[in-house]
Amino acid sequence: MAATARRVRPGQPRSGFGRAAEEPGPAVPQGLLRAARRSGQLNLAGRGLGQVPQHVWRINLDTPEEAHQNLSFGAADRWWEQTDLTKLILASNKLQLLSEDVKLLPALTVLDVHDNQLTSLPSALGQLENLQKLDVSHNKLKSIPEELMQLSHLKSLLLQHNELSNLPDGFGQLVNLEELDLSNNHLTDIPTSFALLINLVRLNLACNQLKNLPADISAMKSLRQLDCTKNYLETVPAELASMASLEQLYLRKNKLRSLPELPSCKLLKELHAGENQIEILNAENLKHLNSLSVLELRDNKIKSVPDEITLLQKLERLDLANNDISRLPYTLGNLPQLKFLALEGNPLRTIRRDLLQKGTQELLKYLRSKIQDDGPSPNEEPSVTAMTLPSESRINMHAITSLKLLEYSEKQAAVVPDEMFNAVRSNPVTTVNFSKNQLTAIPARIVELKDSLCDLNFGFNKISSISSELCMLHKLTHLDIRNNFLTSLPEEMEALTTLQVINLSFNRFKVFPSVLYRILALETILLSNNQVGSIDPLQLKKMEKLGTLDLQNNDLLQVPPELGNCENLRALLLEGNPFRTPRAAILAKGTAAVLEYLRSRIPT
Repeated sequence: MAATARRVRPGQPRSGFGRAAEEPGPAVPQGLLRAARRSGQLNLAGRGLGQVPQHVWRINLDTPEEAHQNLSFGAADRWWEQTDLTKLILASNKLQLLSEDVKLLPALTVLDVHDNQLTSLPSALGQLENLQKLDVSHNKLKSIPEELMQLSHLKSLLLQHNELSNLPDGFGQLVNLEELDLSNNHLTDIPTSFALLINLVRLNLACNQLKNLPADISAMKSLRQLDCTKNYLETVPAELASMASLEQLYLRKNKLRSLPELPSCKLLKELHAGENQIEILNAENLKHLNSLSVLELRDNKIKSVPDEITLLQKLERLDLANNDISRLPYTLGNLPQLKFLALEGNPLRTIRRDLLQKGTQELLKYLRSKIQDDGPSPNEEPSVTAMTLPSESRINMHAITSLKLLEYSEKQAAVVPDEMFNAVRSNPVTTVNFSKNQLTAIPARIVELKDSLCDLNFGFNKISSISSELCMLHKLTHLDIRNNFLTSLPEEMEALTTLQVINLSFNRFKVFPSVLYRILALETILLSNNQVGSIDPLQLKKMEKLGTLDLQNNDLLQVPPELGNCENLRALLLEGNPFRTPRAAILAKGTAAVLEYLRSRIPT
């Protein structure tokens, strides 16, 4: 009987764990450790840990506590058949250092310690020769140990939002690296050994202090995405032009005076170079970019647009807002794929302001109608130019009137100013983005937008509950509240009958919010990185439109076989939970295989 009493659910802090008083912060539930020995995965995210308890590092070495307590083992309790720990998540705690004892987990392939208070990393990390993903982002790291360069199997290294001012010269030894994020640090240069990272696919250098890029970067033949946003670049090395795999290039918020010529970048789909000092856009910049779908050049000093812009036959988005353009080539109207054209904030002489406000399709139609003309007749000269001065206000009126977008994001603000809502007036806003602030509650005035609002983003705030006002947004189709402090959803949300997508990842849910079962329009539920312990497959089966269900990195101790009957699911993501079955090999085969396996387990 005593043994039964000790069986505790992972969601209960401090339970079933005798040494809790000795450990800093909450104890690690014994049930979670037991499950980790079976699954090889341990998720300790968001548990207020000041340091990692020693028994976590020794999980595969010490005889577990239950071995001394319970001598009648069922098949599920054979601790000596344990699996080596391969995945350890310690994100969103209060860790100030990682012990050198990390070397006691040599089988680790994934180590996630993002969002802590680390100022350094242990040199013992270099001994984790199986490590494939290391996430140490959002810490206070000032340097990287040389030993880290020994991780020859590492594929993903996330170092963003730290205090790094330089990198080890041996960085090029990480030859299998595919993803490297160094954004939001204090880097002033890049080691030339980066040239050796020939398997790198994504490189993020945004928000640093780089004045130039090494020409050797062009040796990265696999690179598809390069983000150099918000640095001090005045030029881009000519060698960049030879990067044949490049698909997305971000150069926003630098000091560029001209666009780079990219003759070999035949696959380039997106080029973002807004907020620079570019004055001239010439034919050479454009004529080779046959695959380009997005060209973003807003907030520069461009005076004219060459006729060669029409060579970009796949262009879908062209943003030329806030430049010095006085006239456009009418042939722009012939671009077959163009869906978005931003021109506000230019001293245009030939296009009336009211025409700009009618949206892209009307604008293109007008341009096409003028192709036969030599130029505008005098009576078409507008009485008011379309020039606006965006610096006059922090409110983007063009976004509100033309894009139907109300944006107040990345301000670190505790409240949304009333002037934002006042500016909307009678304009039907369909999209609101209040993400990446310090909001603790949903603004009551959001209800003023209930007759038009479809897409609402409150991600990356400090919201702990959903207000009744949000439940009145009866036209809402997309709701993003990821990375907040939510533990539950109100039953009134049932009124959101048109809601199709909800993102609740990285919150604090311990149970699956029951109201979601009753929002039958839902197509996508993203609930990863919470502490959900169970789901109701019979309720999920009634949700006939549900195609995507993401429950990765939760506390599911079992997956009910009846979930296999939810055949409408196209993407079922369950990795990073402590259940034993389905095993990782089955999960790796994809959703259809998992559902088929679960159906085979339904008792007949």
